[in-house]
Amino acid sequence: MTPLARHRAALDLRRRAYEAGAGALPALLVAARQLAETVRMGGHGRRRPGAGDDFWQYRLAQPGDPARMIDWRRSARSDAAYVRDREWQVAQALYLWADDAASMRFSAAPGRPEKAARARLLALALAVLAIRAGERVGLAQPGAPARPGRAQLMTLAGLLARTMTQGAPVPETSAPEPAVIAAHSRAVFLSDFLSDPAPVEAALAMLSGRGVQGVLLQILDPAEEEFPYDGRTVFEAMSGGLRFETREARDLRARYLDRLAERRERLSRAAMNAGWQFSTHRTDAAPQSALLWLHAALERGV
Repeated sequence: MTPLARHRAALDLRRRAYEAGAGALPALLVAARQLAETVRMGGHGRRRPGAGDDFWQYRLAQPGDPARMIDWRRSARSDAAYVRDREWQVAQALYLWADDAASMRFSAAPGRPEKAARARLLALALAVLAIRAGERVGLAQPGAPARPGRAQLMTLAGLLARTMTQGAPVPETSAPEPAVIAAHSRAVFLSDFLSDPAPVEAALAMLSGRGVQGVLLQILDPAEEEFPYDGRTVFEAMSGGLRFETREARDLRARYLDRLAERRERLSRAAMNAGWQFSTHRTDAAPQSALLWLHAALERGV
């Protein structure tokens, strides 16, 4: 075989290997990467001097500063010695929780994503962006510690996509595991938060005491915000365990909306007390808007 033929064979082998690998990527990861491409993020510098690569500021040299820290070019323009500080950067840890409880499987309209699907998409898109920024990412559940690198994305995609498979068990309720979240890290909890809020409140209290900052994003279907039901209506839990029938659904609307407002106020207050942030997102809205808000909220919380 000639050198040119060997080169072409090697290129063909590499192409087929790439295509095989791309075909094995979970569809969720492909969608998350596409969503992440719509968000342009800067670096995660902490805007203070320390170990890092980016220039931060010049300052006058002080006793104890090593000679290698002095910027001689800048110092030559004055009678003093100046040190070139770099911006402090650390490999942060981000923990994600995408609620997979039965209520998250709800969608009131054909073609509209389930709440669980939107939560998984946003979680993995955040993971894509954070890992690109050099951070470690994990899940707020046992067996998914925060790690850096592209291989971690495949791991997270597999874990998040596992609940999408047919026949996978669907828990009645779900809650994050605060014990697995490292101190002084960041966390994002994605849920409809329609079940008992006590476990989430307890998690926030524990994490706040360990210096963890984060975000709660409540994801709801538009029907859950508007309660558009009228006349005879049958309400059934996604798990099938509860069933309620009424002939005048309209009469329930005011009470339902009051309860929803009370729940949001309780979640917002719990987040504020923990130093976290809270917002809501509807599944008929573009996921880009939620991802942009999540990124901005994480940056504000640092």
